[in-house]
Formats: sequence, structure tokens, C-alpha cells
Amino acid sequence: MGDEKRELPPIPDRLPVTVVDAHTHLDACGAKTAADVAEMVDRAERAGVARVVTVADDLAAARWATEASTWDSRVFAAVAIHPTRTKEFGPAEQSEVERLARGERVVAVGETGLDYYWDYSPHDAQQAAFRWHIDLAKRLGKALMIHDRDAHEDVLRILDEEGAPETVVFHCFSGDEHIARRCVDKGYILSFAGTVTFKNARGLREAARLVPGGQFLAETDAPFLTPHPYRGRPNEPYCTAYTVRFLAQLRGEAVHEVAEAVRTTAERAYRLPA
Repeated sequence: MGDEKRELPPIPDRLPVTVVDAHTHLDACGAKTAADVAEMVDRAERAGVARVVTVADDLAAARWATEASTWDSRVFAAVAIHPTRTKEFGPAEQSEVERLARGERVVAVGETGLDYYWDYSPHDAQQAAFRWHIDLAKRLGKALMIHDRDAHEDVLRILDEEGAPETVVFHCFSGDEHIARRCVDKGYILSFAGTVTFKNARGLREAARLVPGGQFLAETDAPFLTPHPYRGRPNEPYCTAYTVRFLAQLRGEAVHEVAEAVRTTAERAYRLPA
């Protein structure tokens, strides 16, 4: 059992329509070199996951993600300072994030937001950094990729107070159907990770049922949150295909319809070539 838990899940059959993994961490999955990245994305492409957005949570990861996005045409990047790392977020860090976020293949400012689950950064520091990232996304005209853990009300309040960017993506959406309706009404995009497949995710499943086409994405957040029935094993971008198929079953729609919605929404949100 121990050896099995360390193994990657099997690569599923290829989706009938290619999709985008809207949020992954290739470096945390073990990729270091261009060859590592190509190997990982090759596996994803075998499952019909043709492009990925690799996401940073600190400056070192932001530098790596920005560089990695230039190694392979299937890879794009998002950069920001994760809310749990905002205890020290001053002018030097802000200048570097902004420099990286201006990269041609950086498609989003993220992941930023609020995390009240962990006690690594004070709430006021998180909120100040979140406001700064919102402003950056608006100035650059790029999507805002939100991390929201146990902080729904403050995230929504600050977006209202600051004025949301044109495109807002709730990465690994974790709210219930009531929070989802409020987000949908604002025009925000909800990105569903493997958590929606977990057996105890009733509220999250209800949220995934009600989101209209054009306002939802699929992601892995790899190497975390591997979809059922492989929960607990390492995750990689190809596992997006498991979540897409689950969403189709959950919503009572054809797999190709959900895959098409996921792809076209990612293309629009991140301004990817069609």
C-alpha cells in the first residue's frame, strides 16, 4: 500500500476535446529542467490536457515559472506572492513581482488572496497584499487568480471595495452553492480541482452543478488534491482529465461539451491562442 501511495495514477484515456490545466505547480511536481517540463506536459497531452498554467507562490517559484513558460509552447505562467507568505511583502518584493508579471507568457497575477486556515501571515498583511495584487492585475490587464481558504466573505468584500479586474478566477473553488451564486452573479470564473470529486464535497458539487458554461475551469493544483479514486497519490496535470469527466457526469452533460467549455473559458480568461 505504501508503494502504491507514492505512485502516480494511471494516465486516463484521451479526452475527446483538449483542455487546459488552469492551475498547477510544475516545480512542486518535481520539474526542474526544460526536459522535465516537456516530459510532464507530454504525459498531460496524452490525456488530452494540451496546455498548462504553472503557478508561483513565492519569488523563487515566480522566477522559475516565468522561465519555464519560455521552454515549452504548451506552458504558461502565473506569478504572485501566496497569502501565507505575505508577512514580509515590501517594495522590493512588489517590484520583482511586477517585473515578472509583465512577462509575455505570464497570463495571470496569482495566486493571491486570503488564507485564514494557516496562521503564517497576519490577516491585515494578507489583505494589504491582496489589494496590491488586485491593482497590479488591473494595471496589466491580466486575470486575477485567487486563493481563498476559509475567507470567502473578506475576499468578496475586498474585491468589491477595490473594484475587481475584468477577469477573476477563483482557483480551487472551495465555496458552497451560495458562495458560487454570488461569484457567478459578479461574472467571476470558478476553477474546480480534484476536491470536487471527493465524497465529502456535497456543497462543492452543488456549486459545480449550477455554474453556467463559460464560467468554470478545471485544474489540478498538482502535486496536491489528486482526484478520487486516487486521492492521496501524487498529482500531475494529466489528472485534469479525471476532473473533467467527473464534472460532465455531475452536470449531466457530454464529456466533449464540458471539455469544450473548459478549454474556451481558459482561452478567454488567460488570453491563450484558440
